[in-house]
Amino acid sequence: MKDERLALTHWVDGRRKTIDERRRTKGDGCMISQRLLRLFIFIVVLTGATGCKSSEINEEGENAMALQVTSTAFTEGGTIPKKYTCDDADLSPALAWSGVPQGTRSLALIADDPDAPAGTWVHWVLYDLPADLTSLPEGAQGLGSQGTNDFRRAGYGGPCPPKGPAHRYYFKLYALDTQLNLKSGASKADVEKAMKGHILAQGQLMGKYGR
Repeated sequence: MKDERLALTHWVDGRRKTIDERRRTKGDGCMISQRLLRLFIFIVVLTGATGCKSSEINEEGENAMALQVTSTAFTEGGTIPKKYTCDDADLSPALAWSGVPQGTRSLALIADDPDAPAGTWVHWVLYDLPADLTSLPEGAQGLGSQGTNDFRRAGYGGPCPPKGPAHRYYFKLYALDTQLNLKSGASKADVEKAMKGHILAQGQLMGKYGR
């Protein structure tokens, strides 16, 4: 009888040890799971922060500062007055900007319409503007070199969309660390190719016009 009690005591002690070991193992597993969860959260947050920084990279993959571009004719996202379109005087709107960084040697301007039925339509290409210039007057003439727009003429060609929803027109300004020295009449593609690797800062103003 004594031997049976002793055997039973050993069996109970063994079961307790087994249960304690399982509990410890489970606790360690929970700690490991919590650590992995914290690591995962850290990676997600770090990735998100890196993604925010990517918005500072321009289309050419260059890190570029931001220029602030404004107009007295319309505000960001606002309607472009008829005066600046093919339905009226077809004058280029007055533009102004700030934030040109040190080291800038010239400025370039491209205006286009990404909503055109046949694809992006180029309305204005202007380059080799003086680096210290801070604005363009209405109907600007004699500043920089005029490129060829998609109306197949040099200079500005205003919004001229087909009937339907309003189109968006982007006036994009670039601060460059070089003079492009392209011949007059260069295309948007020519200017973009020449600018690659030389963009210090850029900004844009978007206006809308529809019929």
